[in-house]
Amino acid sequence: MSDQIISTNGSEKKLVEVKNLVKYFPVRGGLLQRVVAWVQAVDDVSFFVREGETLGLVGESGCGKTTVGRTMLRLIEPTGGSVIFNGTDVFKLRGRELKSMRRNMQIIFQDPYASLDPRMPIGESIAEGLKIHNIGTPKERFDIVINTLRKVGLEDYHARRYPHEFSGGQRQRIGIARALALQPKFIVCDEPVSALDVSIQSQVLNILADLQADLGLTYLFIAHNLSVVEHICNRVAVMYLGKIVEMASREELFSNPLHPYTQALMSAIPIPDPTIKRTRIILKGDVPSPLNPPSGCRFHPRCPVAMDHCSIEEPVFREISKEHWVACWRVE
Repeated sequence: MSDQIISTNGSEKKLVEVKNLVKYFPVRGGLLQRVVAWVQAVDDVSFFVREGETLGLVGESGCGKTTVGRTMLRLIEPTGGSVIFNGTDVFKLRGRELKSMRRNMQIIFQDPYASLDPRMPIGESIAEGLKIHNIGTPKERFDIVINTLRKVGLEDYHARRYPHEFSGGQRQRIGIARALALQPKFIVCDEPVSALDVSIQSQVLNILADLQADLGLTYLFIAHNLSVVEHICNRVAVMYLGKIVEMASREELFSNPLHPYTQALMSAIPIPDPTIKRTRIILKGDVPSPLNPPSGCRFHPRCPVAMDHCSIEEPVFREISKEHWVACWRVE
C-alpha cells in the first residue's frame, strides 16, 4: 500500500473521551422471558481520540469492537460509563440536543449493501441525513450530494443509480459519502475495507486519508487486518473479550508489543518475503464466552505465560511508558 495513507499525528486536543464504557446485553429465557444472564460485550473500556488522528481498535471477532463504536454513537444504548465529545457527555443528551450532536458523529458500516435501501437511488440515500436535519433547499441538498460523490471518486450520474448497480468498492464509497454529507468531525469506520479486494482496499484507504487531511476528520478505525491498521492509524488499542488489554502509538505497539495477546496477534501478520521466517505464537483453546468470562485476567486460560495470580486478580490497565498502556501482571 502507498505511504500516502499514513495519517498525520493530529493535535493534542482530545476530541472524544470514552470513560468506563459498559454494555451488557440481556439473555432472556423461560415462559415469562425473564433475564437469566448477561452478555458482557463491553466491560469498563476507557480511551481517548485526539482531534485529527486515527485510533485503531483491533481484536478477534466477538471481542466487542463494533459494540464500542455503536454505543459511542448511541446507536446502541449504553449500560454504563460516559462518552465526552468536544466537552459534552453524549449519554446525557436527549431530543433535539442529541439530534444536533449526531451531525458531528457518523459511522461507515462494514456491509455497505445492507446499510443502503435497495429501493432508493443512492443520491436520495446520501441526502436523507440532510433532509432529517433540515439542511438547505432541495437544490442545495442536490449540490451537496454531487460534491460529496466527487470527493469519494464517483461520478454525478451515479446519484440516480440503485445500490445493486454498484460493485462492493463503489458501495463502500457511497457509505463514506453518506457519512460525509453532514460534515461531521468524528467518524467511526467499522471495518470499512474487510470485505473488499486488496487493490480496492488501498483505494478506499487512500480516500479516507485524503479526506482526513482535507477536512480535518477524526477516525475510530475498527479492523481485523493489522497490516491495514499499521498503515493508517496513529495509535492502536487492542481488545480482548470486552476489555482493552494494550494501547500505544503505532510505532511503539508494532515494535514493542508487551501484552501476550498482542504478541500473538503480531506473530500472525504475514511477511511478504519467503526468506524471512517469524515464530508463530499459537494460542491454546477457544475464546471464552462473554456470558461467563474467566475470573482475574480474561486472557489467562489461553496465555502462554500466565501465573497463578492471573486467575485471581484482574490486572490494572496502567501506563508502562509514555502513552503505552498495558493490562498484564507480567509486565513491569
